[in-house]
Amino acid sequence: MNRFVAAERALRSAAPHQLVDAVREVLCDEYAATTVQLFLADYGLATLQPVPAGHDTGSGRPGRPAPSPPEPMPAHGSPAGRAFGSQEPFVEKLTDGRVRLHLPVTVRGDRLGVLAVTMPSADRAEECLDELADVAQVLGHEVIVADRDTDVYLRARRTDRLTLAAEMQWQLLPGRSCARAEYALGAQLEPAYAIFGDNFDWSADADRLMLYITNGMGEGIEASLLTNLGINALRNARRAGLSIADQAALADQAVYAQHRGDAHLSVLLLDLDLRTGRLQVIDAGSPQMLRLRGRTVTAFEFDAQLPLGMFEETDYVAQALDIDLEPDDRLVFASDGVYAVAAPGGERYGERALARAIVSTSLLPAAEVPRAVLRELAGHRGTPVPDDDALVVCLDWFGPPRTP
Repeated sequence: MNRFVAAERALRSAAPHQLVDAVREVLCDEYAATTVQLFLADYGLATLQPVPAGHDTGSGRPGRPAPSPPEPMPAHGSPAGRAFGSQEPFVEKLTDGRVRLHLPVTVRGDRLGVLAVTMPSADRAEECLDELADVAQVLGHEVIVADRDTDVYLRARRTDRLTLAAEMQWQLLPGRSCARAEYALGAQLEPAYAIFGDNFDWSADADRLMLYITNGMGEGIEASLLTNLGINALRNARRAGLSIADQAALADQAVYAQHRGDAHLSVLLLDLDLRTGRLQVIDAGSPQMLRLRGRTVTAFEFDAQLPLGMFEETDYVAQALDIDLEPDDRLVFASDGVYAVAAPGGERYGERALARAIVSTSLLPAAEVPRAVLRELAGHRGTPVPDDDALVVCLDWFGPPRTP
């Protein structure tokens, strides 16, 4: 049997909680690997956390004894972090001629972590590199599927305990990044382990990308419940094939029916036509949108409409941008926990500082931008942990698909 097929089959037939055991067994048997370890990015995108493994592959025969799990590694600057950031395999030279391959574990642009595989020689590593990179991609798909049936990988991602509100918010998200030929998306929430009401959601088909940036009022469980209600109401309307104006109207009714105007949800809804780059927007609250074109940052002012849930019946109108998106445009969205943050001296972060941060991160891929902007924000704030939710979303537009 082809060794890659053997690796793929081993992963697809493994029990959900035993993917690390399965990939270690098959890579040692078929590729002569000496050690295999999966690292997953933590919620704050600060460290790569090792996933623990057991002693049984689930194949009916004893597996290799699992080594003691290694220490977490920084998501920036370490060998594994270089592979995670660049999304390219990184070869680390070890002693006695051995090398360790750090392979990105990514699913459709959603960066999950890194697979570290130690090989006995550089020649052996070079021979197997492409196949092992493909194995890492298969592993990523299996981790996504396994998350439905086990908490092993969700637990491994944590450097601290999540608050209940944060648990609810992370479970609501579609992912932290995604990519296809027309665009790339990246997003990050802070404080990662204690977020309240900020959230994002996206969905795409052949012709359209719909994106929501939300900011629910309140704190703790109340804010999380409000955001869950609003996002699921928007999804319900979206999956019925309705326009963003009708999505907003139906979600508005759902929030009002539950809270009778005592709570509301700020949201920025976007509908991007992937064939033309034409963008329609509903600005129903506080999130802001800025565009980077070349080295110029433009902040967009839309017609302000009411946040969801303030009144019993509100009509919403989608607003079209005067200028369609052009290839290589970058859109950055930020909640008020970003641009309204005050320094110790009282100075607000504001649009000017946000624009400088957007320009300074212009060479980074979309998936890296939100975390980089939030690091700069922490420097302005003077404290590592924000008092309010902070959300940054980055959308890179590459242009419509080319017709053959």
